[in-house]
Amino acid sequence: MESNIALGMMSGTSLDGLDIACCRFDVDDGQWSYEILSAETISYCDEWRERLDQAPQLSGLELAQLDADFGMYTGEQAAQFIVRNKCKPLFVASHGHTIFHQPKQRLTLQIGHGASLAAASGLKVINDFRSLDVALGGQGAPLVPIGDALLFGQYGVCLNLGGFANISYQLHGQRLASDVSPANMALNILARRTGRSFDKDGALAASGKVVPALLAQLDALPFYQQSAPKSLGREWFEVQMLPLINAQVASPSDLLCTLTEHIARQVAAAADVVPSSTLLATGGGARNGFLMQRIGHYCRHSIIVPDPLLIDYKEALVFAFLGVLRLRGNNNCLASVTGARTDSCGGSIWM
Repeated sequence: MESNIALGMMSGTSLDGLDIACCRFDVDDGQWSYEILSAETISYCDEWRERLDQAPQLSGLELAQLDADFGMYTGEQAAQFIVRNKCKPLFVASHGHTIFHQPKQRLTLQIGHGASLAAASGLKVINDFRSLDVALGGQGAPLVPIGDALLFGQYGVCLNLGGFANISYQLHGQRLASDVSPANMALNILARRTGRSFDKDGALAASGKVVPALLAQLDALPFYQQSAPKSLGREWFEVQMLPLINAQVASPSDLLCTLTEHIARQVAAAADVVPSSTLLATGGGARNGFLMQRIGHYCRHSIIVPDPLLIDYKEALVFAFLGVLRLRGNNNCLASVTGARTDSCGGSIWM
């Protein structure tokens, strides 16, 4: 049996903070198992949240500086995490923070410069997991499905409710996946209009009413009629969806209620291509009771919400796993998911 201990790091579009998880992966005769040894979320201070939020408007020079600064910051956080938790990872696997994602233009950018991260953490670093797939004509997203297939294959559907909702499942002998809709990123933007950083348990949304005209407009967006593979970026949300929301004269609670209903309908539509099975729900949205209730209303599957450690750190876990596959020379990105010309083994390695 082979064992690897790795540190996975994930910064999502919802700007909640930096997720860090130290994980052990064992493989025995081709069968993988995992354990999350320790995990934390480092909340972003106002300065970092503002810098990341404004990053798409920066000049090239300013963005290069932010890339280096964020790499140094995440490396320092990794080093401090290791000391606090007395863990001994072999390397750090970092998703970075997405600034641009435009695969049709062969462009995707996740900041958190690998050399800076390696220098600050004192460890080998693997990052930039998306670029090779995009260069091969793929969407560069989602990347988690290889982890779903090898670590969570007992579930019929794996749903992640992060900044965006994405889904993965096995159908006709292939692993298939796609982004589904905006999720926490959009909900958090509306919650911030009420002075909250997020809508805890969906309480504000639950107190509101659906705005039928807005729900119809959201459901009619062309993205939802496109066939997979397909992926979403913040740019799409700001151009396609946010203007529809902003055009409504409605209370934040009504807007949150409508958006929650929209997310639930799109998740169910994406999941129900699979025969009735079990659905594993993770990501911050799995803690949103009202959202999970509405997904359950529409969805045919039995919904499994796991323990809080897996809810919060599944993506960090899987990026650590992608790093293990990268070092082994195993494919960690599936063409059946992204639409690339071929499966690939992506990630830049910094010694």
